Amino acid sequence: MTYAYQGTMRTRPGHRDEVVAILLSGTDGLRAAGCHLYAVGVSATDPDLVVVSELWESKEHHDASLELPETKAAIAAAMPLLTGEFTGTEARVEGGLGVDVLTGAAARP
Repeated sequence: MTYAYQGTMRTRPGHRDEVVAILLSGTDGLRAAGCHLYAVGVSATDPDLVVVSELWESKEHHDASLELPETKAAIAAAMPLLTGEFTGTEARVEGGLGVDVLTGAAARP
């Protein structure tokens, strides 16, 4: 079962790009940890909002990735630049365009 997580985080004013750079710097071990997609984006309408979309082999793989040294370092570096306002949604991926390519799962008709 492919696990999906999409979340947002609000940065302190003027720190959005710095947070994006930090999040993108901590990705070295993610593929080996079971990550199929890790996309960091920014809101087109809110200058302080960062959006992260992830696809994982499983929730367990996602949770284990939080223990990776590079993940811990990125979180520690980003936290002082955030307001503490977060949203998050978990999902089980059923299919979709490109999902089979990313996850190796058979495409659903």
